[in-house]
Amino acid sequence: MPPSPSHALVAKIKVQLKLAIARLRMVQKRDEALSKNQRRVMAQLLEVGKIESARIRVENIIRSDITTELHEILELYCELVLARAGLLEAPTCDPGLEEAVKSIIYAAPKTEIKELHAVRVILAEKFGKEFVLQAMENSDGKVSEKVVKKLSVTPPKEELIVGYLEEIAKAYGVNWPKKAQEDLGDPPPDFLDDDDENPSGGQAKKNLEAPLIADEGKDTEVEARAELSKATPPKSFGPASPLHINPPSPSTDNIHPKVTLNSVELKPTKKPASAPVAKKPPAAKGGIADGIPDVDELAKRFAALKR
Repeated sequence: MPPSPSHALVAKIKVQLKLAIARLRMVQKRDEALSKNQRRVMAQLLEVGKIESARIRVENIIRSDITTELHEILELYCELVLARAGLLEAPTCDPGLEEAVKSIIYAAPKTEIKELHAVRVILAEKFGKEFVLQAMENSDGKVSEKVVKKLSVTPPKEELIVGYLEEIAKAYGVNWPKKAQEDLGDPPPDFLDDDDENPSGGQAKKNLEAPLIADEGKDTEVEARAELSKATPPKSFGPASPLHINPPSPSTDNIHPKVTLNSVELKPTKKPASAPVAKKPPAAKGGIADGIPDVDELAKRFAALKR
């Protein structure tokens, strides 16, 4: 018996979804390699002082990162449709797949991934022309807001451009923006040299630079111990907190990712070293620590019960 048209369509779209996922991953790796070279060029421009040229060229890096983020979202949607491919046999689109399907239909013509174009054609054949038109116009708002935002053609904001340049300069050790030396002003009068008529400044200097006496070695040792006893133990001392803070990766939406708790910024923590487990001393044979008491112990217990 030949398979039903719906079943054959689902098998066909599974193949195209797997090809689209593989292509999306390959394109992401390619774009990441190109982005690294472009960032290195940006760092060289900042180092030689060509700021205006760097501001213009960094927009290509921002657009490349936005496209990479879009490909990541589409890859997740393709994996979702592939995992729920059984729902595609229904005559109408299942609500659990509607966002993923419409986002793929909306974004496929605006990308260079040919496998996504093939997926879109099969989905259009499955759900009809009106469904595709509704997805392209996003009249019901089912297309993901992130996908719509990533595909919008708008120039990046000035804050995003400056943030990218700062991150590139920080990653490649470039001093940008160059911090001007702070004006310390005039020295305070206490540090000015006094005249010969009033040698108080020199006397104060002599008192401050008095040599250490060797006989006071014991006193200094006692004071050092007292200070050591008052000192705050290091953070690594004792059991460490099981909570580890890992900030999210930077993106075009959040170039400086931070993790906050009650308006307090939390910094990344290192994995605590495992504390050595103290071994228990072996229990004596015939004691309670053993699983089974010996005969003499049982006899004593029975004698105590008879009393």
